[in-house]
Amino acid sequence: MNNTAMRVSPIFLALLGTTVAGGFLATLDNSVARIAGVVLIVLGGWASSLCLHEFGHAITAFRGGDREVRAKGYLTLDPRRYTDPVLSIVLPLLFVAIGGIPLPGGAVWINHSALRGRRIESTVSLAGPLMNLLLGVGLTAAVATFSMPIGLAAGLSYLAFLQVIGFVLNILPIPGLDGYGAIEPWLSGPARRFGEKARPWAPLVIIAVIIGIPGAGVAFFSFAFWFFDLVGGDRLHALIGDSLFRFWQ
Repeated sequence: MNNTAMRVSPIFLALLGTTVAGGFLATLDNSVARIAGVVLIVLGGWASSLCLHEFGHAITAFRGGDREVRAKGYLTLDPRRYTDPVLSIVLPLLFVAIGGIPLPGGAVWINHSALRGRRIESTVSLAGPLMNLLLGVGLTAAVATFSMPIGLAAGLSYLAFLQVIGFVLNILPIPGLDGYGAIEPWLSGPARRFGEKARPWAPLVIIAVIIGIPGAGVAFFSFAFWFFDLVGGDRLHALIGDSLFRFWQ
């Protein structure tokens, strides 16, 4: 086994370090430090979760028979290994910064022919969004369990809310999203060919609908908040975190 193909990337560790540094700043009794802390928590934490999302796909594929993911470095949590780091890391961070919508992006290439059956293919697709859900539940549990300053609670709650949005958005059965990837192995040939044609554009159309059509964004975020409440999230802290993160708006 090549140990370098399994070793955790220093870039991922730096992203985690950024998140921790933000957590420290968010505890300080200073408005500027608190805002800076929330920004670092959200950006560092979201970038880290993007890596973990793709790791979820990769490790599930590895266990399901695709040994190529290790050789490609997908198990190192290194975003430089992704098929398109700009679409997978930079663009999602930009969308979070300007609109609070965690845009999904294709990142790891899976050799589906090496996987042991359609059930494994579906599981590989679901592993990414389930990682977001797990992170969201863990963060909400931490805020609910431990007493912490308002800045830290707000930053972690907003980050947890982004994880929930990421799960809700990615689980939709639309070409290009993981929810569609979960059902794709079970579809007919013509349906899969149609999905292939729609894959590059469908996620962007969904984002355009959420942003551009009156009422669509309200309905989407209302459902996301309902689900956030369902997993134990603190809506007030999440809203405070949102306002601190986008302080310039």
